Amino acid sequence: MTPSTAVSNPATQRRVALATIIGTTIEWYDFFIYALGAGLVFAQLFFKPAGEDIGLLLSFATVGVSFLFRPLGAFLAGHYGDIIGRRAMLVLTLILMGTATTLIGALPTFAQIGIAAPILLLFLRILQGVSAGGEWGGAVLMVVEHAPADRRGRAGALPQVGVPLGFLLASGVMALMTGVVSPGQAFLEWGWRVPFLLSIVLIVVGYLVRRSVEESPVFAEIAERGQQTKSPVAVLFKRHWHLVILAALVFVGNNAVGYMTTGGFLQSYATGKLKIDTTAMLIASAVASAAWFVATLIAGRLADSFGRRNTLLIGFAVQAVMAFPLFWLVNTATLPGLYAGLILLSIGLGLTYGPLAAWYTEIFPASVRFSGVAIPYAIGSILGGAFAPTIAQALLQATGTTTAVSWYILVATLIGAAATLCLRDRRGIPLGPDYEAEQASGATMFAPNGAHREVGAKQ
Repeated sequence: MTPSTAVSNPATQRRVALATIIGTTIEWYDFFIYALGAGLVFAQLFFKPAGEDIGLLLSFATVGVSFLFRPLGAFLAGHYGDIIGRRAMLVLTLILMGTATTLIGALPTFAQIGIAAPILLLFLRILQGVSAGGEWGGAVLMVVEHAPADRRGRAGALPQVGVPLGFLLASGVMALMTGVVSPGQAFLEWGWRVPFLLSIVLIVVGYLVRRSVEESPVFAEIAERGQQTKSPVAVLFKRHWHLVILAALVFVGNNAVGYMTTGGFLQSYATGKLKIDTTAMLIASAVASAAWFVATLIAGRLADSFGRRNTLLIGFAVQAVMAFPLFWLVNTATLPGLYAGLILLSIGLGLTYGPLAAWYTEIFPASVRFSGVAIPYAIGSILGGAFAPTIAQALLQATGTTTAVSWYILVATLIGAAATLCLRDRRGIPLGPDYEAEQASGATMFAPNGAHREVGAKQ
């Protein structure tokens, strides 16, 4: 192994890429299937005594509460990921997510066990949040640290596409259940459980694939030298707290907007207020996810050729432009308007999501990189997506119009863009432990730009 610049051979890179895509798709399928359930059935099954409007708010609130526990997952996975390795934490987080999701599918409803039902639902959703908080950082580092310097952007887009693929899979399975397998009352009685129970099959596949990949070469080098940081989280906040804040705010701009769809708000609004058919709405969500998937892959390539920062700024511009037209189109209550609004928004989401993995990896030093990648992502998800569906629903109920929701989307987008402008593009910076001092300086526009050299494609 050449110190600090070693990358994996192409065969290993392909195995890591496949494992990353499958693993993150499974993880986010589990996470999003809950959000869809919250928008479609949980208010009736677990919160019915609260009434229709309050029940829906409570249902969306359980989506958001889990985000409060993402930092716990990020802190734990970051701490141990910087000490014992990336791969072990990936497997553990996947098992935790799959177990929680499967148990939700077997959970009795309020009519069967009373108040214990929503309490157990919330507990299992919290476990999902802990898992989601820890999984992303490990997936990102496994694939980016295995990649050549000139392909980190497209490599980093691979764990990112697991999010739209997971949502595509979740929407597709839900549409199959509502439209074919268990339409109407049957979906409310038992059909909603099937997508959750399917997770027990998916977890086995993901576990077997992920166990087959090698540890990140950067961490392997750190471990071989015995250079693991004893308290990586403490070091991160002592020396790099400003990077944590800025990186989290960048993600706010993407996550708050993304959870208009993945958090179930638009599905609930379209089927409840606009009376669009549930299955048709879910199919539209699946198509939008496919557009998100393509835009994310394109963003990864743009990040390598045009820069991480520039690609993000283009994406935020698209999101800002779409903040108001999104609902103008959706409010036509027609399928063409619905498709157009969701697809155009998804393009902006892909462009602001695809470059994040490579950019986050290059911002933080090797010794605290797992913590540095995972924790801002978790904090950004709380500030951005955690209560975005709840806030949007509350704004809709308070004003009777979606204009306030559009303003909310625009403000979140501008926050992300402003934070992006505060950070430097670190494309090509060496990732190994020999360059720790270089990695630890010059990441923001407010500090002197550390003279880093770009690493060649084969280093």
